[in-house]
Amino acid sequence: MLKFSSLYSGSTGNSLLVQSEHHNVLIDSGVSAKKIVEGLDQVGVCASDIDAILVTHEHSDHVQSLATISKKFDIPVYANQNTWEAMPDKKDKIEEKNQRCFVTSDHFEIGDLLVKPFAIPHDAAEPCGFTFSCKDEKIGIATDIGHMTKEIMNCLEGSQFLLLESNYEPEVLKCSRYPYLLKTRIAGPNGHLSNQLAGKTIAKLVGSGLQEVMLGHLSKENNFPELALKSVWEELHFVGIDDTALPIYVASRTSPTTMAKVFSSFDMAH
Repeated sequence: MLKFSSLYSGSTGNSLLVQSEHHNVLIDSGVSAKKIVEGLDQVGVCASDIDAILVTHEHSDHVQSLATISKKFDIPVYANQNTWEAMPDKKDKIEEKNQRCFVTSDHFEIGDLLVKPFAIPHDAAEPCGFTFSCKDEKIGIATDIGHMTKEIMNCLEGSQFLLLESNYEPEVLKCSRYPYLLKTRIAGPNGHLSNQLAGKTIAKLVGSGLQEVMLGHLSKENNFPELALKSVWEELHFVGIDDTALPIYVASRTSPTTMAKVFSSFDMAH
């Protein structure tokens, strides 16, 4: 039975947790080690029981305490080769035995979890998202996405639960205090996903068995939870999906947010 918790999600730092019956996997560690331990404790998991840390990309809001957590609790870290090379300061502090390298697009296993990394368009060395499968259950995680691609959609299809980026509201971004170049980067093809594109993505995945969505990685300056939900639902309503179709809520920036449902039966051949 798969479970998901967002420990922290937002432009100020990210760390997520996927659990199977026997294994606990952390995705990113973009806040302090102290906060990671506190967040895990709040969802009933000891840091010493983490089996692996997966890295989506090398930006500081995703790897801030990576080396500290790995070293303190002797946890293997999984990243692709280009990401390892892009964070030498972290790599040098992680024991060699705990440095694991995966190939983006190739499945690998962590205990009873089947992990599928997939490429995402973002301004990093080789950024990726992940899906996690165990028996007939599947969870998708996709943030830091400049634009949606067919390959990402194919990977996310069949997910019952999805943590999806809903980073900014275009009109708020236009009027924000950010400098022009930063605004251009965020809204560009290798930046972040807007509320509207998040809504369009969810609309396309509803028919593939999606049962629950958590919006994540919201910008502190260019978005807020109520607006993200409103904009996403406007996109769903536009294509005839009503409010009863599935629960959609927002991951907190400052404290753990757990999935509302526990999925146990799922037909992968819809």
